[in-house]
Amino acid sequence: MEKNINQNIFSIFTLLLLLFSSCVSAQLRTGFYQNSCPNVESIVRNAVRQKFQQTFVTAPATLRLFFHDCFVRGCDASILIASPSEKDHPDDMSLAGDGFDTVVKAKQAVDRDPKCRNKVSCADILALATREVVVLTGGPSYPVELGRRDGRLSTKASVQNNLPQPGFNLNQLNTMFNRHGLSQTDMIALSGAHTLGFAHCGKFSKRIYNFSPRTRIDPSLNPGYALQLRQMCPQRVDPRIAINMDPTTPRTFDNAYFKNLQQGRGLFTSDQVLFTDQRSRATVNSFANSETAFRQAFISAITKLGRVGVKTGNAGEIRRDCSRVN
Repeated sequence: MEKNINQNIFSIFTLLLLLFSSCVSAQLRTGFYQNSCPNVESIVRNAVRQKFQQTFVTAPATLRLFFHDCFVRGCDASILIASPSEKDHPDDMSLAGDGFDTVVKAKQAVDRDPKCRNKVSCADILALATREVVVLTGGPSYPVELGRRDGRLSTKASVQNNLPQPGFNLNQLNTMFNRHGLSQTDMIALSGAHTLGFAHCGKFSKRIYNFSPRTRIDPSLNPGYALQLRQMCPQRVDPRIAINMDPTTPRTFDNAYFKNLQQGRGLFTSDQVLFTDQRSRATVNSFANSETAFRQAFISAITKLGRVGVKTGNAGEIRRDCSRVN
């Protein structure tokens, strides 16, 4: 009897959770600001384009910022809050300032329109800016669901164990992404964003100098690529030195990342494992063979990412200044 009651309670709880998550994403919609700020998308687009013309780093920095925001407390712009906050965690300290500045510039542009002032959340501005940098680097355009509210909490502790690490294997990656309702295919498609951007030498130096007692270089690394990496990242290199994650087309959002994996040119263990592990190899091959397949999967995955842990309705707030709560 007691067992049946417990099972029923668990079933009801599970159902409520599912209903809650579907309600949350249902409250996000593409025309959310149609009446309150009808030009929000073009305003953000122009601001991001201006910033991008000043520095290419705008693109990978904004894309990474969105990912880091959504994986910690959900897509609520908590990553933007000034220190003491999530920004103080070692996993976030390498986030490039140009990503933050992109959101600041776009927010200023939105608030210059009297109709829009203090109507659009920083979380939505970051989501829109992310779409724009994907497009500016040759990637696909896609509709962005809007209606997120900004979170009021941001702590260094909340980042711990919530972001994927460069040394992760496939099980660890899947566990972390599944926690947010993202499938293995979603995870592989989002990893394709490593077609842009750069990484500091310290993040992968173990793979090229100290992989194991038996072999100094990770055998899953292309030997020629490993020697190139050693030249760019000598052993006592300045820790601020960074190299491109995609050695072939680092400024273009394309499927070259997956072609690189086929050749052993994945920079992180967590990149290369997508090809070396038989369970994910077919998806890598599919994306390497078809730019269209990758683009479609990326649009689906980044849309799902944008729904993670969002605050809607009366939850959270619309921050007047993205770097501090109201």
